[in-house]
Amino acid sequence: MSTSSSSDGPAPPGGTDDAANGVAAGSDPLAGVVAGADGPGPGPASAGEVSGDLVADLAGAATDLEAAVAAAEMQVDLEVAAVARERDEYLDALRRLQADFENYKKRVDKQQREHVERAAGVLVSKLLPVFDTADLAIAHGGGEEVKQIWTALFDALEREGLERIDPTGVAFDPTVHDAVAHEPGDGTVEPEVVEVLRAGYLWKGRVLRPAMVRVRG
Repeated sequence: MSTSSSSDGPAPPGGTDDAANGVAAGSDPLAGVVAGADGPGPGPASAGEVSGDLVADLAGAATDLEAAVAAAEMQVDLEVAAVARERDEYLDALRRLQADFENYKKRVDKQQREHVERAAGVLVSKLLPVFDTADLAIAHGGGEEVKQIWTALFDALEREGLERIDPTGVAFDPTVHDAVAHEPGDGTVEPEVVEVLRAGYLWKGRVLRPAMVRVRG
């Protein structure tokens, strides 16, 4: 009986038959394991999807920014309007205060002028007897010297507002005439002054002393 060659004996375990072991020559053994364990993974997102998401995010951010800017502008407008109202209130108050002060100054000035005029009127009224004495002296031939003194004194006071009331032949006016004598008339004319017994005087347009007169009619 013939014996088989050693090369024809059974193949040792773990032989090199790649087809029997199901592994292709030249391939990575771990690749199959990883692929079999995890399965096929999702592929990378396309450029269009990324661009669309970015545009949407930017559009949302722009909308939020516009809303924030609009809200800030509205708040600024409200604050500016409030400041303008407060400014106008202060200006109105200042104008009223200034107007009140101007009215106060005018009132005080008027009161001061009236006070000065009254004080001067009192002083002038104390000088009226001097005029009366000079009038009597002139009427009884007192001379040119007395008339010159009377004229100088009256001219000085006339420039300040003194007026003399002594005309005759005018209608009787009870506001400036004091009738102390009366003569009957024919009844056809109004009462008139026929004689001035004592001159009257005005000071600054107001009666300082009425004229003492005799009236006819």
